[in-house]
Amino acid sequence: METAEEPMTPFGTFTAQSNKLQRQYQALLDQSTPYVTYRWVGTGVGLFLFFVRVFVAQGWYIVAYALGIYLLNLFLAFLTPKFDPSSDALDTEMEDGSVGTLPTKQDEEFRPFIRRLPEFKFWHSATRAVVISFLCSWFEIFNIPVFWPVLVMYWLMLFILTMRKQIQHMIKYRYVPFTIGKARYNKNSN
Repeated sequence: METAEEPMTPFGTFTAQSNKLQRQYQALLDQSTPYVTYRWVGTGVGLFLFFVRVFVAQGWYIVAYALGIYLLNLFLAFLTPKFDPSSDALDTEMEDGSVGTLPTKQDEEFRPFIRRLPEFKFWHSATRAVVISFLCSWFEIFNIPVFWPVLVMYWLMLFILTMRKQIQHMIKYRYVPFTIGKARYNKNSN
């Protein structure tokens, strides 16, 4: 039985087109997933172009500062375990076994490091932030006059203090969020 196609309203047409674009965008993201190095190189090139734009135009320091703070926040979420072993609120759930923890003693069972922010989401959020910042650098409304050395010094101090705290946390709870430096075992080891 054939049904007659109903005439599309402008809203229905817009919804159909936006859904089509969302599916194409998601397909592009899915295809780029295995190419970790190329994705990060592309993001690095975009970040470099943004900083060249800021340097040449001599403005948009607030946008650059906001981007730096956001990228620092993403990086800290990337380094942090999903289930923070220092959290007192999770202690009761951990005793029940419903939440995974990191081993703190030699005889404890190994549990893999699970990031609070996975690598792909980190890359995707960072790339979107760089693109949005680059676009903002073309509009004069975002060019707020500030004394940029103060922003640079404040960002550097914030970076140093937060990374110091994060490294102390990593040392205290004995976890390494990277595969570099971890022991590797061969199949024929004794």
